[in-house]
Amino acid sequence: MSVISVLPEFHEFTGMETREAPPAHLLVKIQSFSLFEKYQIEKYETEEFAAGEYKWKLIIYPNGDHNVGKDRDYVSVYLAMVDTCSQPVEVNAVFSIFLFNHISGKYLSSLGRTRHFLGTKSKWGFSKFISKESLTDPSNGYVVGDNSCVFGAEVFVVKKETITQFVYSRNVDIPYKRDWIIPNYSKIEQFWESEEFCAGGGKWTIRLYPKGREIGGGTHVSIILRYLGYGEVKACFTVRMKDQVFDNEYEKSYKDFVFRSSSKVGEQFNFIEIATMNDPKKGFIVNDSCLLQLEISSLKDSVECIIM
Repeated sequence: MSVISVLPEFHEFTGMETREAPPAHLLVKIQSFSLFEKYQIEKYETEEFAAGEYKWKLIIYPNGDHNVGKDRDYVSVYLAMVDTCSQPVEVNAVFSIFLFNHISGKYLSSLGRTRHFLGTKSKWGFSKFISKESLTDPSNGYVVGDNSCVFGAEVFVVKKETITQFVYSRNVDIPYKRDWIIPNYSKIEQFWESEEFCAGGGKWTIRLYPKGREIGGGTHVSIILRYLGYGEVKACFTVRMKDQVFDNEYEKSYKDFVFRSSSKVGEQFNFIEIATMNDPKKGFIVNDSCLLQLEISSLKDSVECIIM
């Protein structure tokens, strides 16, 4: 036995709108609406109609739905999925119920509601869609001639294509510090790259281009920090070139820089001038080796997206 789920009731057109366009999926003209009450017909079910690969029907209670409450002064209208018992399905749908106004030529419509249709809960609607007094008064335009009226329905199935974002804040103060001795500096043809290392739960590598790369090509040594994880991570870090003679250092620091998977830090292309790096008096290269240091002080806010 299916259960009728009732949406919050209207208070005579509250939560309703009017529009000129007819409903997309169903129009049903009821001749002599007053005969329902005369012959004590409790409910009327429309023929099935298709929308969003499913079958539906309207159920109209001309004298109110007595299963819900004392609604004899109202017309109750529900949208129902058809044959959900033999083939159980779970559907989210946005639907509206319509009533045509013959005077204005427009449709009175319930604002689109998104509801979950499943098994025994396969009907959603309104126990007080419109009062019988408002419906049957010819001056309102909903009935004409022999008390005929036109109801309608529009159903749009919500497909499960939601993109779900899992957002968490690392806010990890590591700090992570690592030193590399880079040998045979003068023999590096294009770039030197470290092995993969872990910091803050993610994998990284760092590259050094002795002759520069792109923006810094020809004038500056390029150093690029690369994030090999998934999603995004925001990091504060410092890259240093150690002076092996006078125990000084050259460094550049970055705050809250956003890394994406396999991203490159463009701001670090111009890390240090090639002439300065190669000057023996500066002490950065000793015995054709240099000492590179990386410090990552914190990681924040990583976002990963999964399509559901």
